[in-house]
Amino acid sequence: MKIAIGSDHTGVYYKSLIKDFLIKMGYEIKDFGTFSKGKVDYPDYVHPTVEFVNEEKANLGIIICGSGNGAAMTANKYKRIRAALVWRKEVAFLAKEHNNANVISLPARFLEENEVLEIIKIFLRTKFKGGRHQKRINKIPIKVNKINDPQ
Repeated sequence: MKIAIGSDHTGVYYKSLIKDFLIKMGYEIKDFGTFSKGKVDYPDYVHPTVEFVNEEKANLGIIICGSGNGAAMTANKYKRIRAALVWRKEVAFLAKEHNNANVISLPARFLEENEVLEIIKIFLRTKFKGGRHQKRINKIPIKVNKINDPQ
């Protein structure tokens, strides 16, 4: 399985920690940066990370910024992306089981080191339940009203 990962400066430590952990577990990782703690703008790293997942070049994505919100908002602009902001193990479980999230957005400023790897493990191990949850996921995309669409 291939995983894309990217972060801003606040997430660079966790990104490195997660990346090392995943490589030891046998995952293939594509790291989109950043690689230093110098201040950067999260969209510059989130866009290429999730674009890689959106184009189905990776199975899953992991994005990290200070609150996780900006990264998730950026990621969810892509048609095939379902990015979940995850700050607890239970949220990671439900993001995958109920929402079939293909990108996890982590809030670097609000997680402890031991929590981060547990969240990643749960996210990777959990299977999508399907059924009524698929029906709900099918309702997420915006349907364009042809009458009001100026084209």
